[in-house]
Amino acid sequence: MHRRALLAGLLAAPLASAARGRGRPLVAAASDLRYALDAVADAFVAAGGVRPEIVYGASGRFHQQIVRGAPFELYLAADESYVLDLARRGLTVDRGRLYALGRLVLFAPTGSALAVDPRLDGLARALAAGRIRRIAVASPEHAPYGMRAREALRARGLWDGLAGRLVFGASVAEAARYAFAGQVDGGLFALSLALAPPARGRGRHAVVDPRLHSPLRQRMVRLRGASAAAGAFYDFLAGGTARTLLARFGFGLPGE
Repeated sequence: MHRRALLAGLLAAPLASAARGRGRPLVAAASDLRYALDAVADAFVAAGGVRPEIVYGASGRFHQQIVRGAPFELYLAADESYVLDLARRGLTVDRGRLYALGRLVLFAPTGSALAVDPRLDGLARALAAGRIRRIAVASPEHAPYGMRAREALRARGLWDGLAGRLVFGASVAEAARYAFAGQVDGGLFALSLALAPPARGRGRHAVVDPRLHSPLRQRMVRLRGASAAAGAFYDFLAGGTARTLLARFGFGLPGE
């Protein structure tokens, strides 16, 4: 996990140099956006925009890198608290705007006996029966979906019982990959990834009851020094085309 985070930080500067040399804005995006944001970027280019250079990873890691001077121009976090903290530090143009509401799922890969349901009853039964070997979640230390997974499991009294059985991904996308590959009995990660192409035919999922965890209010912001091209993509992300694509990947939309 540390190696991946260090690599992302080391890559930020050369990526920025290369991207700006081509007039391409450098974007740090939560990994739950990997497929949805790629589709938005394609639509932006089709509308005449400059294709952004997008780096995906855990929101908390990006927050740390931006505080340390990583040269990103836009930051799309899966938890708005990271954006608001950067704004308090004076590292952003403003406080940004909400662009989506994330949803947590419980996913069971093909062949798993785990029953999926919104209240995690199937997981509770399987754990009590000794049928759970491994469950994948994103690291709660840096990934908002990992934090929400921990909240949901604690709300159902399952967190302590799963001690030693949890497999932590450096990001929510990595937790999803463990599940898609059948390396775990189940996983808790983003609905957007459960609806993405790599998940097709790989298992089944249920959206976790949102009352079990705090909301995933996803906020984006322009960072100090953001280019006009970055600002154009930022504005496009708030428009109808982007909202339609985000909804297609299971995100809730602010104002609806």
